[in-house]
Amino acid sequence: MGGGVGLVLGLIAVVFVHHPTAQTVRVVGDSTGWTVPQGGAAFYSDWASKNYFTIGDYLTFNFESNMHNVLKVPKESFDACNTYNAIGSLVTTGPTTVKLDTVGVHYFICTIDSHCVQGQKLSVTVTVSTSTPGGAMPPSSNIAQPPPHIDACARTPAILSFSSPLNCDGSSVALTASSTVLMAIHYVTLSAIVISLLF
Repeated sequence: MGGGVGLVLGLIAVVFVHHPTAQTVRVVGDSTGWTVPQGGAAFYSDWASKNYFTIGDYLTFNFESNMHNVLKVPKESFDACNTYNAIGSLVTTGPTTVKLDTVGVHYFICTIDSHCVQGQKLSVTVTVSTSTPGGAMPPSSNIAQPPPHIDACARTPAILSFSSPLNCDGSSVALTASSTVLMAIHYVTLSAIVISLLF
């Protein structure tokens, strides 16, 4: 019996110490979307520099199907605007959402005509930490955050489909849930386990 109570208390400690990491959906180019930018390659470079990307974040590329596309490529292909050694498949149906699931620099291009040469290409650096682009750490939070979703004001992505908040203007929203509700659920569940072990 003592071992069972110790196990339950250990589980309680793990639940209360665990803090889920935020996952953010970022709409590439915000309201401009994924298109040939008027400012050339500097447009997407500037957009990326104003954001920070961590493992588990998502990029949504808003574009009209068959007018643009998205292809993940290595740095050499990104620099040369070619499709050699592409990573994954070409996505021609927009909008589309991709998950950033590894640390490092990720490169994306549009392969239609000269779109990439005209600046329709994006590189983002994905880190493990949640530091901001300027290096400052964002305020800490005890708020648990659910997986990202896209709401009805956004078009349905081609690769992944979600259903919670993005601003209708295309800007990113940090997704949050009430930590009080989550803690209450954990408390009730663990209480039921403890009671069942003791009686």
